Order: sequence, then structure tokens, then C-alpha cells
Amino acid sequence: MDYQWIEVTIEDHVATVALNRTEKLNTLSLAFAKEIVQVFTELGSMSDVWVIILKSNARLFSAGLDLEDAMSHGLFGGRPKDMLNFPIENRVLFDCCHVIEECKKPVIAAVHGMCVGGGLDIISSCDLRLCTEDATFSLREARIGIVADMGVLQRLPYIIGQAFTRQMAYTGRFFTAREVERMGLVIDVYPDQGALMAGAMKLAEEIKESAPLGVQNTKEVLNYSRTATVREGIELAVHKNMVLLTSKDCLESMKAFAEKRKPNFTGE
Repeated sequence: MDYQWIEVTIEDHVATVALNRTEKLNTLSLAFAKEIVQVFTELGSMSDVWVIILKSNARLFSAGLDLEDAMSHGLFGGRPKDMLNFPIENRVLFDCCHVIEECKKPVIAAVHGMCVGGGLDIISSCDLRLCTEDATFSLREARIGIVADMGVLQRLPYIIGQAFTRQMAYTGRFFTAREVERMGLVIDVYPDQGALMAGAMKLAEEIKESAPLGVQNTKEVLNYSRTATVREGIELAVHKNMVLLTSKDCLESMKAFAEKRKPNFTGE
């Protein structure tokens, strides 16, 4: 897994993905977004990976969209035909959020420093979010006269509700770690980056206590159920269970319960 702006380590079923476009504060260029798509696609297909932690190697999490790169690709001030074609020709910018949300493995975002615009799009695509005390979050698009279009307006309401989403989107101001904790955007706040990563790893270890296939299929059902009826969601869950009940891990959990021991899951 050789990338220009991403570092990946895998240890004991936990993959740590570090955004490493440090000189540009992890602003999203098209090439950077393409690497994000590639790494999460690859990790999603690896049976040895059960949980993913997403972090930043820069002095902040992400400063949002790389405006200079976007301008060079004709995003601002182009001809109407070019502007209409931009989302189609450069869809990788949008796919870098979709691929995180659709990744089979649960993704934990560990945020420090500023998380702006496209960075907020990325973490709203993750399953769970943690941050440091100094972290700040801003949905900036309205401040520059546009609408956020990478999925944050669609995903955030399911995480923090309509009122808080509208507050963040309409004001465009920076929200503190404690404010977004109250909203439910992050589930824990840590004093520094060392404590943050320890907390992220602890959460990953807790997730690993569950059967990997159970977790992965639960994620799929949860994602599906956001736009499905209750009955449709239940039908998918039952369908999943008809398969999972025959898995080695499910049988192992029953055997471990009978033997009063901790199950040894293999992801099969």
C-alpha cells in the first residue's frame, strides 16, 4: 500500500490511516481524494482488517478543499458546460466520502486541530468520531457563498439532528470540541493527541470484542435503514442473520458461551 499522501499501518486487525498531505494541511485535491478512495477500497476488501482508525499527521485534521487545485481544474469561473461537467469528470472528490461510509469496516475518526469544510464531510462519513480538546469544526461553505455538496448536509442530520446541522451550516462559524460533543458529533474529547490515539485504539479494541462479520453486516443494515422503512430494515437484518447463523464465528460464540470462555473470532 504505497501512497504519496497517506500512511497506512495494520496491526492486530486494526488499520490506522494517517492523512499525510502535511504541507497543504490535508486540503483535498483531486489526487489526494483519489488516494483516499483507493486506500479505503483496499482496506475494505482485506479480511485481516476489522477496524479502521482515520487520523491526521498534519498540525490539524483538514483545512477543507484545496481551492487552488479546484481552480486549476476549472471549478470557479469556468464556462457553464465545464461547470456542469465538473462533478462528473471529477467525481473522485465526492467518492472519497462515499467510500468511507460504504466501507465494510467500521471507521473511527480521530480529530485534532481544525476540521473545516471537506474535512467535516470526511468525518461525517465515518462511523464514530473522537477529538482533542483543541479541535474546532466548521462547515464553511455558506461563508464563501456556496452550498456544501460532498454529503455533509445529507449525513450530519442523522448524526446531530436537523437543528444543529442547520446551525453549523447557516453560521459557518467554528464550533468547539465541547460544543460538538454536546451535539453528538463526537463521543469523547481528549486532552491531547496522545490520549486521543489511545482512546481511538481502546475503542477499536472494544469493537474487536464483537464478531467481525456481525459488526460489518450491522454497519450495512444501519446505513440501509436510514432511508428504508422499519419493515425493510428488519427484512435485510433477518436476511443477514440467515447467513450469519451459519458462520464459524457465530458457532464459536455459542460454543464459548457453553464453555464459559471468551470467544476466539476469526472473521469467518
